[in-house]
Amino acid sequence: MVGSVAAVVVAGAGFGAYAVYGGGTGADDPARTTAAAASAAEEEVKSGPLSATEVTSTAQRFLTAWQQGDVAGAAAATDDAGAAKALLTGWTKDARVKDATFTAGTPAGEKVPFSVKATVAHKKTAEPLAYDSALTVVRRAGDGEPRVDWHASVVHPELKDGDKLVTGEAGAPPVKALDRDGAEITAAKYPSLGTVLDGLREKYGKKGGGTPGVELRVVRGKESKAAKASDKTLLELSEGTPGTVRTTLDPALQAAAEKQVAGKARASVALLRASTGEILAVANGGHGFNTAFQGSLAPGSTMKVVTGSMLIEKNLASMDRKHPCPKYFDYGGWKFQNDDKFEIKDGTFRASFARSCNTAFISQAPKLENDDLTKQAKEVFGLSMNNWSVGVPTFDGSVPVQSAAPMAASLIGQGGVRMNPLNMASVSATVKSGSFHQPYLVARSVDGREFARASRTMSASTLAQMRELMSYTAGYGTAAEAMAGVGGDAGAKTGSAEVDGQEKPNGWFTAYRGDLAAAGVVQQAGHGGDTAGPIVAALLRNAG
Repeated sequence: MVGSVAAVVVAGAGFGAYAVYGGGTGADDPARTTAAAASAAEEEVKSGPLSATEVTSTAQRFLTAWQQGDVAGAAAATDDAGAAKALLTGWTKDARVKDATFTAGTPAGEKVPFSVKATVAHKKTAEPLAYDSALTVVRRAGDGEPRVDWHASVVHPELKDGDKLVTGEAGAPPVKALDRDGAEITAAKYPSLGTVLDGLREKYGKKGGGTPGVELRVVRGKESKAAKASDKTLLELSEGTPGTVRTTLDPALQAAAEKQVAGKARASVALLRASTGEILAVANGGHGFNTAFQGSLAPGSTMKVVTGSMLIEKNLASMDRKHPCPKYFDYGGWKFQNDDKFEIKDGTFRASFARSCNTAFISQAPKLENDDLTKQAKEVFGLSMNNWSVGVPTFDGSVPVQSAAPMAASLIGQGGVRMNPLNMASVSATVKSGSFHQPYLVARSVDGREFARASRTMSASTLAQMRELMSYTAGYGTAAEAMAGVGGDAGAKTGSAEVDGQEKPNGWFTAYRGDLAAAGVVQQAGHGGDTAGPIVAALLRNAG
């Protein structure tokens, strides 16, 4: 790399001309290291923005050493030599990558993109490997020296910190996933389902009768497993025999869901059959993460469905009884307010629910125990128990016990409450069907697994009022515009969740029509009725 990193290929026999360390001296040479340390001690700590020269020379040093197989040298060019050395050693030892060349692109500030071309070899089988990655140069803490900001994604963009690359017999056989009609599901046909197919393979590859092939794959580490991320195949060297698993997905509804989120990178939606919990469709505008199943986001006012049922059960609210909705309400040292600081004078709980009055719910906090909402979410709606067995990894919602102001905030879906579209679709399904049915993508009969259960149901009076409240909101409240044209027995609730650092809130919408229930979120987009609402309503409107 001379002058600029752009368009320089670091490869082949001539690579030594670009080497940072002349005369064959490596990064771990004792004399050079000692001299460098002595020199550094005499200099002041470097600070300020990185120069273009510092960025290009640091990137050059790292890529040159990596290219030459000098793991210690490459690791020394990063700000975490230990982690870098371990992963770069595994690059050749575990991933069996050889003959790699790196082509650096044009730097953008401190970020330097580069492409990789290599060969993955296992016994007598070899396949070419090509992908793009990037590194970022930062000042190292302590001395300010420029170093590569080390993360596993530098080695491959699919890696999270703690993950590793392994080439060998696949951990699980490939799987042929089928929709409810028996047609094959592929990521090419349904782009949103890539992560779902990964999860199905991990759980049902062997159970479906498949045999593993040989492949290069991402093996997830502790943090990724905690986030329920599945191992991922990057390159297949020899084919295995796929197993087969049938899912509950409806091809027409799945195609419709994909269409609704297309072009919306932060949109996600899930659709269920309310009476059974069968998942009929799931789609994410951004295909790298299954937010619809694994997202953990504050649900905003859609949580008022759960809170409302609790308040009615405790006789703290009743549909047509007068209920306070002031502009402000102070609790626990926080001052809560409504959107645009509106108030409803002499209004009913029906009016407050339909217009999504925050203070109507917050005002009841002094009369509640800290764990009341947690109990309602678990016992009636089956949430926050971490025991759903859907068939692929999911986040099952979280409603932690909180006190003071955070407890009050949780009543309106803020504070520590976290959900995703699958969770909130299940909330609407529980209201519609009258009881919790754990959502599932693969039938229980396939592997005999246990489904999660709620310990009780709402009383008949509470259930009737919740259905009427959601129906009224769909017809005359904040959900009315989105739900226009959705006929039949329908109900809905909107939500907007404020997030620190975001200019616009996350927009939420949950609804049911007939025996279908759906929910969606569009992040950083605004109010739920205007953003997620049209997505959810379109699915329900066209579902037949």
